[in-house]
Amino acid sequence: MRQRELGMRLRELRTGLGLTVEAVGDQLLCSATKISRLETGARRASLRDVRDLCGIYGVTDPAETEELMKLARQARQPGWWTQYDEPGLSPLLGLEQEAIAITTFSMSFVPALLQTSDYGRVITRGIERKMDPDVLEQRVEVRLRRQQLLDRPSPPRYRALLDEAVLRRQVGGPAVMRAQLEKIFKCAAEDKAAIQVIPFVVGAHASMDSNFMFLEFGESTQQRPVVFVEGLFSNRYQERPVEIERYREAIEYLRDAALSTRDSASLIAEIRASCDD
Repeated sequence: MRQRELGMRLRELRTGLGLTVEAVGDQLLCSATKISRLETGARRASLRDVRDLCGIYGVTDPAETEELMKLARQARQPGWWTQYDEPGLSPLLGLEQEAIAITTFSMSFVPALLQTSDYGRVITRGIERKMDPDVLEQRVEVRLRRQQLLDRPSPPRYRALLDEAVLRRQVGGPAVMRAQLEKIFKCAAEDKAAIQVIPFVVGAHASMDSNFMFLEFGESTQQRPVVFVEGLFSNRYQERPVEIERYREAIEYLRDAALSTRDSASLIAEIRASCDD
């Protein structure tokens, strides 16, 4: 997260002066690719990189320079997720830790932040049937650790918009599904998450083909919202303002179309009871 924030700040300094990445690379005696990767957060900036770029960009305020240096130092401190071999998810896990608000929409399965270990195990095995058992258990462990952010003293505001199919699909059988529904109900009751269900009667809508997470950040970070779109075999991140606005509008529509949190809780309890039949 700090790495991305630093990159964004450096990009703003460069574009504010009308400089190209090629021009900056020439002055820094490096490739334009390196400058681009520093700005996107794909590459960590060394303290020397930051000092040199501050010189190129004419940053004369010692406080601003120190702030950028501080971001570079913080970016080099590994998060808990770095101990796991999850390169595709590392950016998301860092973003989750810094977000002040998270909204998820799921069309097909319970979001990771709400999954039980048994449900997560069945879902993962169903998607990747040839996965090594040790890798499978690691995936489940990472999901459970991600959920700890909802137990923090000041957790992000979390809203989960769930298609009714998510609740009715018998993943792992009645016992697994009953425990999963109980967890969702409990998270809502304890105000860890605002749960809204989009009922079948809503019919077709624009978000039917994807599961996504919308992350928002505090003003002090200067990090714009990010959308994480989950696919079957690959994931992608959306950060362009036009895309962010499209997802924001989709969320507003889904919230309006969904049942209230109270009615959603009643439906979850009803479906949970049916697992005992």
